[in-house]
Amino acid sequence: DNLQKMTMQTIQTIANTIDAKDEYTQGHSKRVSDYSGSIARELGYTEKQVKDIEFVALLHDIGKIGVPDSVLNKPGKLTEDEYQLMKNHTVIGADILKDIGMIPEIDVGAKYHHERYDGKGYPEGLSGEDIPRIARIIAVADAYDAMTSTRIYRNRLDPDIVLEEIRKGAGTQFDPDVAKAMVRLLEENRLIS
Repeated sequence: DNLQKMTMQTIQTIANTIDAKDEYTQGHSKRVSDYSGSIARELGYTEKQVKDIEFVALLHDIGKIGVPDSVLNKPGKLTEDEYQLMKNHTVIGADILKDIGMIPEIDVGAKYHHERYDGKGYPEGLSGEDIPRIARIIAVADAYDAMTSTRIYRNRLDPDIVLEEIRKGAGTQFDPDVAKAMVRLLEENRLIS
């Protein structure tokens, strides 16, 4: 129990460090972790699996450590070169986490959470079931938090618009089953945050 508590506190500290780098994402990692856990429970995962997914989700953006602050906090549209730097956070994150064997798939969440179900995501353009399921869960949680948070480039979106965006993204941006689970959680006001 003490080892697990210490591990969780260490991971939370790292997540807080990541969020502190981007002034508009305070608490983002913890919220994505909570949302990912809610989705996993809704999909029938065991409590042990849910906890592992929450750990993985806490560190999904660790690669942002390798993105220059000038790009991360730029108020306007990113140039193509800046966008490529931003996209690299997935690969950087996976590389940072690859040697941690204590939590299954910890590097997978970081690397693949920006893949899209239709294959138009990054870093590898994976599609459908080729995207690890944990990354498909984190992708929906991450997108939800992005839409419901004020960012440097736009204000938070209205909850009805967010719900519609998740519905519309099922089968294209998002795994349909994961998107449906998120929609149920939102419609029934059961999303843990």
